[in-house]
Amino acid sequence: MCVHRRLFTMTKKKSSSTIQALFDLCADTFTQSTASPPSPNAIHKLSSLLDSIGPADVGLSDPSKEDDRGHGPFGFSSFNRVDRWAQPITYVDVHEGENFTMCIFCFPTSSVIPLHDHPGMTVLSKVLYGSLHVKGYDWVDPPRIRKPVGNDNSSVRLAKLAVDKVLTAPCSTSVLYPSSGGNLHSFTAITPCAVLDILAPPYDEFAGRRCSYYRDYPCSTLSKEDEKSDIEKEEEYAWLSEIDTPDDLYMRSGTYTGPPIHK
Repeated sequence: MCVHRRLFTMTKKKSSSTIQALFDLCADTFTQSTASPPSPNAIHKLSSLLDSIGPADVGLSDPSKEDDRGHGPFGFSSFNRVDRWAQPITYVDVHEGENFTMCIFCFPTSSVIPLHDHPGMTVLSKVLYGSLHVKGYDWVDPPRIRKPVGNDNSSVRLAKLAVDKVLTAPCSTSVLYPSSGGNLHSFTAITPCAVLDILAPPYDEFAGRRCSYYRDYPCSTLSKEDEKSDIEKEEEYAWLSEIDTPDDLYMRSGTYTGPPIHK
């Protein structure tokens, strides 16, 4: 009986999916008592596991065999489909909890998630397939805030460019922190692509973690003469102005079709 139980336990562990292992590691890492951000060792473990995950591990297929219009390799389709660039970004909720969120964004070509922030949050992102341009900033500390001449209703705040690159799968996991790594970032799909995100703690407006959107202005366009002398490389800085949620942010909910996650 003892041997039989032991074999059953070993088989159960062996059959556990990679996404289940990721969930379990997140649950162990992100707790209510966990400091934000977690330790470098904890981030390394999560990143290493995320690096091993591909589209099939979360129930997705890589559409690289199809062309950008979504008509297949021969330029036509047996389905009456809308062109990819006219389709919305699909948001797939994998897990949503008090301590962390796991989700997937599926992008058609040329779709954009505008510049937005992650207040007090640590975010790990893994490109599952395709190519994605990421541009990210971090606030300059101490804060530098000013009101542009002729605009009484809004202010701008200085931020430094932290990330400006194209990520193409397979690639390493990207990590942003509450005050570094490009906490304010935007995504632009170069090709059809998908990103698996872990956000900890998740957005929560009542806890002060509201998602805000921004527009960036080149540093030279709004800086005063005395401010320019304080900045060595103006191309590495920008003034950010908070804006309303963009009307053209077109997103729909999708259904998670990967291996079940036991919570």
